[in-house]
Formats: sequence, C-alpha cells, structure tokens
Amino acid sequence: MTIIICRGSRVLLPDSNSLQPATIIIEADSGKIIQVHRRLLSKDSLPSHVQLIDAGTNVILPGLVDAHVHLNEPGRTDWEGFYTGTRAAASGGVTTVVDMPLNSIPPTVSVADLSVKRTSAQGQCFTDVAFWGGIIPGNQKHLKPLVDAGVKGFKCFLIDSGVDEFPCVDEKDLDEAMSALENQPTTLLFHAEMDKHSPSEDNPSDPASYSTFLHSRPDAFEIDAISLITGLQQKHPSLPCHIVHLSSSKALPLIRDARAAGLKLSVETCFHYLCLSAEDIPYGKTTAKCCPPIREASNRELLWDALKEGTIDIVVSDHSPCVQELKKIDEGDIMGAWGGISTLGLGLSLLWTEGSRRGISLAQIIDWTSVKTAKHVGLHERKGKLQTGYDADFIIWNPDAEFTVTEESLRFKNKISPYVGLKVRGRVEKTFLRGSLIYDCVNGFDGIEPKGELL
Repeated sequence: MTIIICRGSRVLLPDSNSLQPATIIIEADSGKIIQVHRRLLSKDSLPSHVQLIDAGTNVILPGLVDAHVHLNEPGRTDWEGFYTGTRAAASGGVTTVVDMPLNSIPPTVSVADLSVKRTSAQGQCFTDVAFWGGIIPGNQKHLKPLVDAGVKGFKCFLIDSGVDEFPCVDEKDLDEAMSALENQPTTLLFHAEMDKHSPSEDNPSDPASYSTFLHSRPDAFEIDAISLITGLQQKHPSLPCHIVHLSSSKALPLIRDARAAGLKLSVETCFHYLCLSAEDIPYGKTTAKCCPPIREASNRELLWDALKEGTIDIVVSDHSPCVQELKKIDEGDIMGAWGGISTLGLGLSLLWTEGSRRGISLAQIIDWTSVKTAKHVGLHERKGKLQTGYDADFIIWNPDAEFTVTEESLRFKNKISPYVGLKVRGRVEKTFLRGSLIYDCVNGFDGIEPKGELL
C-alpha cells in the first residue's frame, strides 16, 4: 500500500468552526482518506518511504464543489471546454464541477446527448465532473432514463435561455415533468425568472447604461417565477426543487414561507451577487452583465444576511463564458451583450475577500461552497469533507496573500471578467484531487496531466 501523508497546523476538519493541527493519511491507489489524526504528527514519527505534503503555515481546506458551471463542450468549445474550464476550476481550489445541460450542442436532454458530452469530456478533465440534465418542452420521456444514467438533477428555464436549442418551459410542461420525476432520486432546478409584464413607457433607452439593463429584468421576474414554482410544489410535494442563482432579496419572503410550509426548496446565489453591486458597474461595462442581474448594494447586503441565516443554502460560480465578440466590449452595448460572468478560479478568493469584511469565517465559506454543494448534488458521502472514507480532495490555501486579478492570471479560455483589476485576498497554493497534485501556483500545470473522473 502506497501512503500519502498531508499535515498542517491549520486544518479545517468536519464539524469544526476553527482551524486546528491535523495529519491526514491517504491511500494513494484509491485516493481515499484512511485516517485523520487531530494532531500534528512529527516528521520523525512518519515512515521514511511515504510521500509527505506539509502545508507549513498555510491552511488545508477541503476541495470546493462548484455545482453550477457551463463548460459548453461540444458545440461551443470556442466559448469554453472541459480542458480549459477544469484547469481554471483547479486553480481556484475547485476539485469537482457539475456541468449545466446548456450551452453545449447538443444540450443534455436525453441519454444520447449525455453520452455525447461524456465522450467529449473523456481524458480532458483536471477536476472531477458530474452532469445536470435538462428539461425542455416535450422531453419528459427522457427524464427517468437520464436519472438512471447518472445525472444529478434537471435544470429548466422559465424565460428565454438565450440559446435556441434549449427553449423555456411553461406551467403545463413543468407539471408533466414533475409528474414524471416524482419519487425519483433527483432535484429539479429552476432559472427563476418569468416575464409577465409589458415594457414600461419610462424604460431607460441607453443600451450602454447598466440601469437600462437592470430596469429590463426587475425583481418581479424572480418573484413571479418563485410563486409559480412553490405553487407547483404543493401539487408535487415529494420532488425537491432548487432555485439557481437567486439575485433578488425581494424574493426571500416567498422562500421563507415555502420552507415554513414544509416544501422541499433549496436556494443558491453566486459570487457576483455577493461581491458586486449595480451602483459600481461603469457605463458600458458589458463584462458585468448576467441574468438575473446584479442588483443594488442594499440588495447585496440582504443576500449576505440570508446566506448567514440559512435561507440561502449554497454559493456557486454560474461560470457562463462566451467569445469576446458576444460580450460587445468595444461597443459597450450592455443590452446586446451575452449575459454571463466568468468566475472559475476566483470564487474562493472573492468570497474570502468580501466575507472577511463581514466577519465570515473560512468554515462558513467551506460550508457554502463544499459541504452543502456536495450534498446538493448527491456527492456528500465522498466529497466536501476531510474525513475518513472520503476522496482526498484538498487545497493548500494562503488566506493572507493578496493579488490583483489580471487577464493573464485567468485560466479559462476567454479572458473576459468583471474582476480584472480587482485586488483580492487569499490564494490557492496547491490543489489536490484524490491525493494527486492538479495545480501548483508556482508552476501552474507544468507536468500535470488531467486526472479527473466523470461522476
């Protein structure tokens, strides 16, 4: 048996709010943690033939599980791909990503489509990768077979998705899909925006002004969608439902009421809703456009409060890249630009930078981005914790290092991000997947081959 030993004086172990000395024993062949000692074993007491990973004064954290990522391959690999996307994820301490059913061609709406995507991903992934399926009008017969094939759940849109091959669903489509999925081990995910409103006559018309875009996607879009979702849940109470990328704090009372009524409803928000605000988005800055939109600073603080109290369960990237032309950067056309923000590789640093200003601990951040995201996607018995029997996915993290985000530092394919120029705190020094190094901040990916599995 080949043994890897990882030790450090500041380790985040399960069910602990503080960092503590620990030594983690890993079986190299299986990549599993076989023992955790809640103390720092001395080097002299360790066998000489083992591989030793010593974190020194840095922190050891579980690898992150990003449950909302668009990798876009095949079909739109010029936007992103498994190779570049998972490298970017690994550079930010993410060891598992869950790929959305769009914007690839074909989208993942049948077992045949899933097979195409898995074939495309094979041998390219630096992190582990799991898959969401999709619900579109007319694909109800494909849902149970997709569950059997291993998708972690199903995403649907209640508004135009932005791509023709993944149309939105209406209430009838949803009722049929929810009937098909009742009593299945799955979750239904909603892009929760509905456009039931006529355009306002006083709608601002300058396409380069962020206020024009914000006015076009009001809070009412999210409120109306969540009202429909919770109404359907009362008819199908056994099926867990999940709101992706919540941006509006005005929808929080609906969510609290649904939970109080016993509905199985979970909620995520994204790094950009917690770190950016509408007031600070410059004129013509198309890189900050996403759907639903980034709202005001006061809204952002209410999202932080909801996260701390548990109304919002998890934080994800919603990494939604595109090619530069679609972002219309030179034109400054926010209304016409693709709506998506690229974040892979930056999330942990962003959340630590903003969270530490609000008294948030590393334990809370890992709970939102690793422990609970692993549970959300059904991987909580092997991912998200430094615990015996779990995959040895972990990060060596320097919480005090500061750096400025540059285009050159971005690891995803298209170097487009609203965070370029931002100074952030906290840096991933190394990332390990099942005990194997998959990223080193000094040497990058030199000598490292893709080791990720398709889950």
